Amino acid sequence: MAPSPTGTPTFVLSRSTYNVEADGVENAYASTDDAVAAVRSGTPVVGALPFDDADPVALTHPTSLHRTDGPWRAFTTVLPRVRVGEQIPSAEEHVARVRALVNSMRDGSVQKVVLARSLRLFADSPIDPMALLGTLVEKDVLGNGYAVDLSAAGAEHAGSYLVGSSPELLIRRHGRAVTCHPFAGTAARSDIPDEDAAIAARLAASAKDQAEHRFVVDEIRSALEPLCSDLDIPPEPQLSSTPQLWHLSTPITGTLRDAATTSLDLAIALHPTPAVAGVPRRAAMDAIKRIEGPRGFYAGAVGWADAVGDGEWMVAIRGLELAADGRSALATAGGGIVAQSDPDAELAETTAKFRTVLAAFGV
Repeated sequence: MAPSPTGTPTFVLSRSTYNVEADGVENAYASTDDAVAAVRSGTPVVGALPFDDADPVALTHPTSLHRTDGPWRAFTTVLPRVRVGEQIPSAEEHVARVRALVNSMRDGSVQKVVLARSLRLFADSPIDPMALLGTLVEKDVLGNGYAVDLSAAGAEHAGSYLVGSSPELLIRRHGRAVTCHPFAGTAARSDIPDEDAAIAARLAASAKDQAEHRFVVDEIRSALEPLCSDLDIPPEPQLSSTPQLWHLSTPITGTLRDAATTSLDLAIALHPTPAVAGVPRRAAMDAIKRIEGPRGFYAGAVGWADAVGDGEWMVAIRGLELAADGRSALATAGGGIVAQSDPDAELAETTAKFRTVLAAFGV
């Protein structure tokens, strides 16, 4: 497979200090097993994992892969006007779903489920995925952004792009050093400094959000302990922020027991974390499938692994899936539901999370 005739990169991952860009496709992988085998044999791999591992992957061996300093920059960030054409489900239905889920948690079979809803966006003219990515990166103080051509996932995804600005590091591997930084527990920010500080303080003191965050950290500990030694996990989460939101987060570091474990191996071992699925994982994912239906690449993972297995994968949130013609997109946002959740507050949390993408269009 040759590079795209448009010259549009097939993959970009942007961070504050560096960015990685891939062009063209030498080979597309039908499964994560095939992609892992490729990385272990010295072949770089980039792309996206779906939320559910039963769905097709979008993982490729690119024609070129290069890293440069600083966040990624687009040639243009001009975007068309967009409108919200549909809420899936409606706000009222989402509240009802959350209420029913909270009631069902009383039997103790599931402790947390991340429930999401979507907005269907329509554009006046085609949206350039790289212009959207450039706008998102510009608006994020940490330069976070990702864009992936999903064509490798099959005909249904041909020409579509997954684009977003995720604050959440799923996993990073550099040599034998492993870094993970999960987010769970969220509150919308205020433009008024005193009010914003009070919101952050309430989030840090929230028993509900602290419990939700512990679920995530405990599951990540269980996943990483067999793979890492010297695992360092702070006892309490810290406050992290984006321009739109406050989060509880925990920076986690460790050392690989086996240097042959690649960044893709680590991503597969961790994904999906309770931050986007729930606890226990299988029961939560069953509930998500029953209530929402298929998620596709929302809350999946986006990243890269180089020829020696180093790389970085971020959680595919705060973004959208852009149709091949660029005229429509599906933006999705979710929130962690626990037994103490308030349905109206959960609706407000998803609304706040949509701001990242909507602000790029001035909506």
